[in-house]
Amino acid sequence: MSKVMKKVKTIKIDVDKCNGCRACEVICSAFHATPKYSGNNPERSRIRVMFEPLRDIYVPVYAGQYTPAECMGRESYVIDGKVYDECGLCRAACPSRTLFHEPDSGLPLKCDMCEDDPPQENPLCVQWCITDALVLEEREEEVEEEEVKVEEIETGLESMIDKYGLQKILDTVARVAKKG
Repeated sequence: MSKVMKKVKTIKIDVDKCNGCRACEVICSAFHATPKYSGNNPERSRIRVMFEPLRDIYVPVYAGQYTPAECMGRESYVIDGKVYDECGLCRAACPSRTLFHEPDSGLPLKCDMCEDDPPQENPLCVQWCITDALVLEEREEEVEEEEVKVEEIETGLESMIDKYGLQKILDTVARVAKKG
């Protein structure tokens, strides 16, 4: 396998700047409502603010990859004298907790950086953060290029065609091809 350069986007979080306003949660849940901006349910937000209001500590955490099993790490962290369970600061959607799961279906949620058509300059949580606690960072990273297995692609396409229909898949491919 060869190595290729890939652009990686992450949201840098400065907990010292977060004031706990939760504007990031509100705009994220509105963006992901169906239809878009038609409602506000913080359970649909891909970012959550963990907080200890009496000590004025706010920690934004955005949703990461789904993990099919519970992690084995149960470390604790002390921040300004308050003990936090590692689980509370974890970005993964996992079977052991309801955080970062779609409230109606239970499907795991993952931050998609507000990818949209037309594309956003920055994720909405970054745009709406009035204290600049959330900042988009882009970097290039060398990664292993995965070997493409035609059989796996065919199986995936057949499954999507069965679920969504051929025309919807073709329309989506055409739309994505225009972006690229």
